[in-house]
Amino acid sequence: MKRVRALRSKASLFAGATLLAGLGVGVAASPAQAAYSDCDKGEICFYTGDDGTGKMCAWSGNDNDWRNGSTTCSWAADNKVRSVYNRGTSGMAVVYYSGANYEDREGCTTSGKKGNLSGKYMLRSHKWVNKC
Repeated sequence: MKRVRALRSKASLFAGATLLAGLGVGVAASPAQAAYSDCDKGEICFYTGDDGTGKMCAWSGNDNDWRNGSTTCSWAADNKVRSVYNRGTSGMAVVYYSGANYEDREGCTTSGKKGNLSGKYMLRSHKWVNKC
């Protein structure tokens, strides 16, 4: 079962800011930022920022092409992955690749681990494996 989830902006926050602005109260709206806490149990999450920040894409299964497959990561073609969180519940690791169809292995993250990836990876696919 494959699922991708992009971090959604908070519409209610925007609506509240718009209402307050209409009442003459100054409120600065800022874009929603991802956090490690946004990664649900059973998912592998990739982020455009260090320490689980920026934009996020998450999957509970394999994906052989983040850009053109049946599910996509909207920012993958233009942004490098800077951090990752493997919150899988099966104890499996996730291998990630710069090429579609699991070509050009770049790294692997074991179950329960999170951290920064030096910001040099333009990733395009990943799969769950028994071990790194």
